[in-house]
Amino acid sequence: MPASFSAFFTSSRAAAYCSSGARGKTDRNAAEFTEKLYFLKFTSDPASCPLCRISGQTTPVRGPDDRRYHLCGNCSVIFVEPPHHLPQAEERARYETHKNSIEDPGYVRHLNRLLHPMLPHLDRTMRGLDYGSGPVPVLSLLVRQQGIVCDDYDPFFADSPPRPPYDFVISSECFEHFCDPAGEIGRIRPLLKPGGLLGIMTERWVSVDRFGSWHYPRDPTHVVFYHADSFAFMCTRFGFATVWRDEIRVTILRRNEPGSTKGS
Repeated sequence: MPASFSAFFTSSRAAAYCSSGARGKTDRNAAEFTEKLYFLKFTSDPASCPLCRISGQTTPVRGPDDRRYHLCGNCSVIFVEPPHHLPQAEERARYETHKNSIEDPGYVRHLNRLLHPMLPHLDRTMRGLDYGSGPVPVLSLLVRQQGIVCDDYDPFFADSPPRPPYDFVISSECFEHFCDPAGEIGRIRPLLKPGGLLGIMTERWVSVDRFGSWHYPRDPTHVVFYHADSFAFMCTRFGFATVWRDEIRVTILRRNEPGSTKGS
């Protein structure tokens, strides 16, 4: 499972990311300042939605543990209040216990849930990025076995700045770790060429009534949970269109061309 993109990425890692050339210096300074202002607001208002960044439209939801969860009425994410997020050191320690390996057929089958629907859209002239590659970057290795270039990025384990532009970005079991999903999606989009693909694997919630018995929030590193409607919101807000999705966990988005009005 990939590493979490915690609050430390928003503040201390932003400059390293931006040095990759995705934005100019003036835009970098403005973006970092805006993100820091938002993060201060978010942590001072724990019921503020981390995806749409709207306050006052959330309702409490019962989860499987004693963390505080809120459902956003605007974008349909369920999120954990920031005071219940793990400290960075504890979070990293949990990832270091993972034993993911290319030699594990069960884990490879799991990753292929994302890779197989992506492959018809890829070819060997393309370059991609595994965003949240984790301590053992198996997904990018599977892509490279197809003869396609794929870089790794992870704030804990592979923190060299990405080298955009990319034809595709893949992110397996990572989006649920984002304490600031709006900020992360805003950083991912400029990594893609216009028309580039974003492949996401994160299990989606279906019923608020069953959320308290769902296995996914039992992992203390999981802090945000998406509904199908959350991805429709992402398309409208961030400039993507839905290419494909399954019934449970995989969504493939395409970065809209400049001037496109498509949202999903």
